[in-house]
Amino acid sequence: MKRKSLASKKNLSLSIKKIILNKNINIKQTAIRTIEEEVLAITRLSSFIDEQFEQAVECIAKSNGRLIITGIGKSANIANKIVSTLNSTGTAAVFMHAADAIHGDLGIIRKNDIVLCISKSGESPEIKVLIPLIKGFGNTLIGLVGNTDSYLAKQSDYVLNASVEKEACPNNLAPTSSTTAQLVIGDALAVCLLELNGFSTSDFAKLHPGGTLGKQLYLQAKDIIVQNEKPQVQINASIQTVIIEMTSKRLGATAVLSGEKLVGIITDGDLRRMLNNNLQINQLTAEQIMTKNPKKISEDTLLVDALNMMRSNNITQLPVCDDTNYLGVLHLHDILKEGIL
Repeated sequence: MKRKSLASKKNLSLSIKKIILNKNINIKQTAIRTIEEEVLAITRLSSFIDEQFEQAVECIAKSNGRLIITGIGKSANIANKIVSTLNSTGTAAVFMHAADAIHGDLGIIRKNDIVLCISKSGESPEIKVLIPLIKGFGNTLIGLVGNTDSYLAKQSDYVLNASVEKEACPNNLAPTSSTTAQLVIGDALAVCLLELNGFSTSDFAKLHPGGTLGKQLYLQAKDIIVQNEKPQVQINASIQTVIIEMTSKRLGATAVLSGEKLVGIITDGDLRRMLNNNLQINQLTAEQIMTKNPKKISEDTLLVDALNMMRSNNITQLPVCDDTNYLGVLHLHDILKEGIL
């Protein structure tokens, strides 16, 4: 009986849901309207970038402490994302939830830290309790607000304006345009600090060693060729020797050397062209079928740059050399294996 009762309630709930759904809503138009309203809100932000914004950025850049970012509700979610962006671009940042702060987490804040408080209204009860405590510690306070006449704005040393005319929510209630504006101001802050601090690609790589992005930024040819065989023949080698070297080393190519110097490369394609030309194979040497002066890279070349060179030249292998010596062959498959594409 209980099972039947639960099933009946479930069916009734689904029936009610179907009745409630507004069949007159155009989903595509609603989505487009939401995007357009948020774009408009972001566009307005350009006019809010003023001296206060510049001074706040300079203050953070010159600080010997960290940037503590706090907020409540949806603003806390945005604060978390901004913290992540800042840390990944060279600015030390820590998230502190405004509600937890007044129950012990204020211990996160140190003497030289700067506090960035995010709030749409600037009047939340938790914010009103928190601000006097931060001011009492003597820390610099930056307010990222949607209301420049709010309590938070008036108490802040610097005010970052993220106000919006209205939310994308049709009821003008759910944080939509306002949280997007907060996020964009946070990104602007992070990029300004990145440039002020001279944060480079190599710096970025050090903080992102994992995943495809990290590999694109730090993996070099020398990291890969040490795992491969090193196919090579001398310039006067017979075709038989060339074929044996190519098949045994399994890279689909072999370097052709004159002493230690790279003078050419022979690939599967070169062998096919040789056969199509009906040449007397037994009489040929490596020099006669090789591609002279092949494209090559140094051992310090990033894999992503090697991939771009392969693409632009429609090739799948690249000899790796230093100033005088041949070091090995980098194959397209090596790059794909690392997930760099």
